[in-house]
Amino acid sequence: MVFVWSLVLLVKFLFLYSLFSLLFTACFPEIQPKCHPYESHALLQFKEGFVINNLASDNLLGYPKTAAWNSSTDCCSWDGIKCHEHTDHVIHIDLSSSQLYGTMDANSSLFRLVHLRVLDLSDNNFNYSKIPSKIGMLSQLKFLNLSLSLFSGEIPPQISQLSKLQSLDLGLRDIASPKGSAVNLLQLKLSSLKSIIKNSTKLEILFLSDVTISSTLPDTLTNLTSLKELSLYNSDLYGEFPVGVFHLPNLKVLDLRYNQNLNGSLPEFQSSSLSNLLLDETGFYGTLPVSIGKLRSLISLSIPDCHFFGYIPSSLGNLTQLVQISLKNNKFKGDPSASLVNLTKLSLLNVGLNEFTIETISWVGKLSSIVGLDISSVNIGSDIPLSFANLTKLEVLIARNSNIKGEIPSWIMNLTNLVGLNLRSNCLHEKINLDTFLKLKKLVFLNLSFNKLSLYTGQSSSLMTDSRIQVLQLASCNFVEIPTFIRDLDDLEFLMLSNNNITSLPNWLWKKASLQSLDVSHNSLSGEISPSICDLKSLATLDLSFNNLRDNIPSCLGNFSQSLENLDLNGNKLSGVIPQTYMIENSLQQIDLSNNKLQGQLPRALVNNRRLEFFDVSYNNINDSFPFWMGELPELKVLSLSNNEFHGDIRCPIYMTCTFPKLHIIDLSHNEFSGSFPSEMIQRWNAMKTSNASQLQYEQKLLLYSGSNNSGEYHAAADKFYSFTMSNKGLTRVYEKLQEFYSLIAIDISSNKIGGEIPQVIGDLKGLVLLNLSNNLLIGSIPSSVGKLSNLETLDLSHNSLSGKIPQQLAEITFLEYLNVSFNKLRGPIPQNNQFSTFKGDSFEGNQGLCGDQLLKKCIDPAGPSTSDDDEDDSGSSFFELYWTVVLIGYGGGFVAGVALGNTYFPQVFAWCRDCLSVSVMIFLNKIFKRH
Repeated sequence: MVFVWSLVLLVKFLFLYSLFSLLFTACFPEIQPKCHPYESHALLQFKEGFVINNLASDNLLGYPKTAAWNSSTDCCSWDGIKCHEHTDHVIHIDLSSSQLYGTMDANSSLFRLVHLRVLDLSDNNFNYSKIPSKIGMLSQLKFLNLSLSLFSGEIPPQISQLSKLQSLDLGLRDIASPKGSAVNLLQLKLSSLKSIIKNSTKLEILFLSDVTISSTLPDTLTNLTSLKELSLYNSDLYGEFPVGVFHLPNLKVLDLRYNQNLNGSLPEFQSSSLSNLLLDETGFYGTLPVSIGKLRSLISLSIPDCHFFGYIPSSLGNLTQLVQISLKNNKFKGDPSASLVNLTKLSLLNVGLNEFTIETISWVGKLSSIVGLDISSVNIGSDIPLSFANLTKLEVLIARNSNIKGEIPSWIMNLTNLVGLNLRSNCLHEKINLDTFLKLKKLVFLNLSFNKLSLYTGQSSSLMTDSRIQVLQLASCNFVEIPTFIRDLDDLEFLMLSNNNITSLPNWLWKKASLQSLDVSHNSLSGEISPSICDLKSLATLDLSFNNLRDNIPSCLGNFSQSLENLDLNGNKLSGVIPQTYMIENSLQQIDLSNNKLQGQLPRALVNNRRLEFFDVSYNNINDSFPFWMGELPELKVLSLSNNEFHGDIRCPIYMTCTFPKLHIIDLSHNEFSGSFPSEMIQRWNAMKTSNASQLQYEQKLLLYSGSNNSGEYHAAADKFYSFTMSNKGLTRVYEKLQEFYSLIAIDISSNKIGGEIPQVIGDLKGLVLLNLSNNLLIGSIPSSVGKLSNLETLDLSHNSLSGKIPQQLAEITFLEYLNVSFNKLRGPIPQNNQFSTFKGDSFEGNQGLCGDQLLKKCIDPAGPSTSDDDEDDSGSSFFELYWTVVLIGYGGGFVAGVALGNTYFPQVFAWCRDCLSVSVMIFLNKIFKRH
C-alpha cells in the first residue's frame, strides 16, 4: 500500500515539475547576451576598412566571416564574435582566415573593444601594415594571434603591456612549415623582448618565428615557468642559448630552427614533458647526452645541419614514442642501429650525411611504419637491401651518394605508395626501361642523376598517360637522346637532363604545356635554338648553357612568357644581337648570355625587367657605351659587362640619378672605358655601404620545386643558383652558387683606360669585399679612406701611376688577404704589421721608391736604435757617410755612375740633410745633385 502511494506521489511530482518548467520557459525565455551599441559600431567600422579577397588567406577552408555582419542583428551572434555572458561585452574575436585585405589603421576602432580577451587575425592580408601601438590598450588580452597576416616593421614595445597574455603568436603557426616559406617582415627589439618576458609572466605559448630579433636571448627567458611552446624559428638569433630553458617544467615544444649563429649544447636532462625538439641549422654542438633517454614524451627530434658529433647513445632507444628523428649532416659516427632499431613508431628517419660506419642497413626494413627515409652518404656498398621491400608505407626514399651498386631492384615497383625516389650519385649500372616507373602511380619525384645508366636503344613509350611524375632528373646518365617516355608525362613540370651527350631536342618537347623548368645544359646540342621553344608558355627556367648552339637568339625569347625567371644561354656560340623586345612587367630575374659571340648594343628595352637581379653578358663582342639606364632597375644586384668592347665614360647624364639601389657586384673589366674615375656615381651605390645581411640577401629565393610532408623533404635540382665568374685574389674564380655568397660586394673596373684620382668617397662603400682598379691610368695618391673598408679582402691597384706613400690606415684592414700595388710610382716605407707581413714582395714590385722587409731595398731609420745623444750623432754620421759613399763610388767606378746611384736615394738623403746638417751643407749638396 505504501508503495502504491509513493508511486502516485512520484507521478504527481513529475507532472507538476514538467508543468512548472513549461510555464517558466514560456514566461521567462532564455537570457541571451546583447551587444553594446558602441561595440557593434566599432566592429562594423573595422569591417568597412577592408575588402574581401579570396587570395588574402592561404587556408583553403577559410571564408569571409565578416560578410554577414550588419547593424540589424546582434553583434554577439555574428560569426567570429563572442560576448561575456554577464556583461555582454565583446570578449572574443576570431577572424582567422577571413580573406580580409587592406591596411590596418593606427587608430583602428578595434582598440575600443577594451574588454577583449581573445584576438585572432591570423592568415589575412594586412598589406604590410605596422602593428598599431594602441594594441597595448587591450589590457585584458589573454590570446593574441597576428601570424601569417603580412604585418611588417617593428613590433611596438606597447605589446609588452599585455600582462595577462597566455598566448602570443606573431610568426608561423605550423612547426613543420618548410624553410623559406615566409619572408621576415617583422622586427622585435631586444628591449621589447625583455619587457614581454618581464611583464607577461603567464605566457604559455610564445611564437616569434620569422620575426627578426637579431640579438642574443636574455637569461630571463627561464622565468617563464608556465611556458609550453616556444618557437623562434628563423629569427636571426646569435650567441649562447640559455641552457635553463631546457629545464622549464611545462615546456613541450622548442623550435629554434634556422638560426645559424645561435650556439648551445644539450644539457643533462631530467624527466621532462618535452615532445618536440627542433634545432635544424643552428650552431648547437657537442654530443647527445645519455640522459636524452629520459625524454619519454619526445615525439620529434630534429637536429640536422648542426655541429653534433660522437656516438648515438643507446638510451635513445628508450624513446618509444618517437615518430620523427632527423640527424642529417652532423658528424655522428659508429653504428646507430642498436639505438634506432626498436623505435617501431618511427615514420620519418633521416640519418644521411654523417660519419656512420654501418655494416648493414637491412635493419631499417624492420621499421614497418617508416614513411620517409633518408640514408644519403651512408655507405651501403651493395644493392639496396631486400628487407626494404617490407616498407610498404614508404612515400619518400632518399639515398644519394650511398655507394649503391648493381641494378635498380625490380621490387621497388611494389612500393606503390612512393611519391619521391632519389637515388642520385650512386654506382647503379644497367640499361633501363624508364617506362617501368610508370607503374608507380603516386610517383611525383624521380631522380636517377649521376649514375652509370643508359637507355635501351630504340625504346618506345608505353603511351601510358596516367603518370603523376612532375619532377624528372636524369643528369649525367650517359644518354645520347631524350627518353621518349617523357613525351607522355602530361604533368611534367621540371626536367633536368644536364651533363649528358644529347645532340638535339625533339619537336614534341615544345608541346609540354605544363613544363616550368628545362635544363639541358652541358650537352652537345648544335644548330640554332628552335623558335618553337617559345611555345612553352609556362617556363620559369630555361638553361641551355654550355652547348654548341649557333646563330641568333630567337627574338621571341624576350617576351614569350610572363613566367620566365631564369634565362641561361652561357657558353655557346650564339651570334648576332641580343633580342630587342622585352615585355613590361615580365618576371625575369636572371639573364646570362656570357661566353658567346654576341654583337651590337644592349637592348634599351631591358629597362622593362623590373625584377631583374642578375645580368651577365661578359665575354662577347658587344660595342656600346656604359648602360647608365640600368641604374633604374630596382632589384639589380649583379652587373657583368667584362671582356667586351664597351667604351666612353662611366657616368650618368645630369637628367638621371642612376642609383643602382641594390647593386652588389659590378664587373666592367677588360673593356675600353675611359675618362675619370666615376666618383659621383659610386656615391649613390647605397647597397655597397652596408654589411647588414638582411639588406644584402637575394630577396627572391629561386626555389624550383620542393615537396615536404611527414615523409620528409625532396627538392628538384635544389635551387636555381646564379653562376658567376670573377677575378679574385689574382685568380679567376667561378661562384657556382652566388646566392650563398650574398655578402660578396665587389667592384672590378680593371684593364680599362680610367684616369684621374681615386676619390676619398671610396671609403664610404664600407661593405666592399673586393676592389680591383688595376691596369688603368690612375694618378695621385692612394686615399687614406680605403682604410675604412673594414670588410675588404682583396685590393688590387697594380699597373697604374699612383704616387705618394702607402697609407698607414691600410694596415688596419684586418680581413685583407690579397694586396697588389705593384708597378706604380709609390715611395716610402711599406706599413709594417702582422697583416702586411703576409704579403710577398711581388705585391710591391715595380715601385722604385718603396722600401721594406718584403723588398730587397730595406728602410733604414735615420734615428737609429740607440737612445743616447752620442749614439744618435754617430748613427747620423754613419747614415750620411753611407749615402755620400754611394756618390763617391765615382772614384772607383766612374763619377757618373756614382751620381746615378746617388740620385736613386736622393729623396732620403735630402730629407736627412734637412734635419741634421747645416744650411750651408744643404745648399752645397743641393747644387751638386741638381748639376748631375
